Amino acid sequence: SSSYGPPPGPPPVQRNSYPGQHPSHQHSGYPGQQYGQQFAPPSGPPPMPPQQQQHYGPQVGAQGGQPQQPYFQYSQCNGKKKALCIGINYFNTSSELRGCINDAQNMQRFLCTQFGYKREDIVMLTDDASNPRQLPTRDNILQAMQWLVRDAHPNDSLFFHYSGHGGQTKDLDGDEADGYDEVIYPVDHERAGHIVDDTMHDILVKSLPPGCRITAIFDSCHSGSVLDLPYMYSTEGKIKEPNLAAEAGQGLMSAVSSYARGDMGGMFKSAMGIVKVASGNTKKTEEYARRTKTSAADAISWSGCKDSQTSADAVEAGTATGAMSYAFISALSQNPQQSYQMLLISIREILRTKYSQKPQLSASHPIDTNLMFIC
Repeated sequence: SSSYGPPPGPPPVQRNSYPGQHPSHQHSGYPGQQYGQQFAPPSGPPPMPPQQQQHYGPQVGAQGGQPQQPYFQYSQCNGKKKALCIGINYFNTSSELRGCINDAQNMQRFLCTQFGYKREDIVMLTDDASNPRQLPTRDNILQAMQWLVRDAHPNDSLFFHYSGHGGQTKDLDGDEADGYDEVIYPVDHERAGHIVDDTMHDILVKSLPPGCRITAIFDSCHSGSVLDLPYMYSTEGKIKEPNLAAEAGQGLMSAVSSYARGDMGGMFKSAMGIVKVASGNTKKTEEYARRTKTSAADAISWSGCKDSQTSADAVEAGTATGAMSYAFISALSQNPQQSYQMLLISIREILRTKYSQKPQLSASHPIDTNLMFIC
């Protein structure tokens, strides 16, 4: 990529210049990753998500002898819509950012114009707020997260957007392959502390009923798995390694990948499939993550980069913005009807010429990435 000149304007501020930061290991892309060249989009808009429960994986015996199988339900996103947008510029600190408040305001506008959210159903937390309840302190963020998921029902659509500093801290419960939990930094983090991914997962995902959607966007460093959703997708619409299904030993991995390919027949022959098993510690980690973090709710996360990467605070069209927020809004403004896979490719395409960060798509359950992205 040496043929690309630097982006205009001042160099981006790294959004990871915070405590506990360890040097990031740059991974090259995964094999077969060509941006969209071999995918001709099918004609017409992608299909809407099915309404009925989606079962996947092996049946396991349950009490009373009735076999049980993991399931989830897609949200039709035609119920209540609520959003929480957080933008933190960290004014007058050594790690000041320029684009985060703009990101929150842009996202609020975009949700109202593009997806039918109402301004009165969107809570904004920014560090230029005059009302102390709207400052992005640790307490206010946690309370606003609880407001977001309160009284959630199937087919509701909840939206969480965070633009600010992110980082990593030592993982204490064994659910992270790299040994680090991902965190976000409230404006008062030096006094009150950061917010760790396990906490965000507990509030924003675990509490939701089946069929309720939460869409999260993290425009922060090291944010690949910041919502701790166990199914991470490649631009080919496949579940990525090393996120192998924990249940690989029971043949669920091939069931899950058949499911992701839309091959329903393959799901039930899964025991015949060749099951790749991750070795050692990574496998234990993923088993734990799949066992504890899978959800029947419809949780989706778009994050600005891999866990090992930083996210840019950039200047686009003359305005300070987070690169990920900008790309998400641009991609859907240009083409509102995109499948998950198309949207991941379009977001990466917008960022690819200028930034090394690789946005990530993850989910709380296997998803069919050819379905229409709605929120």
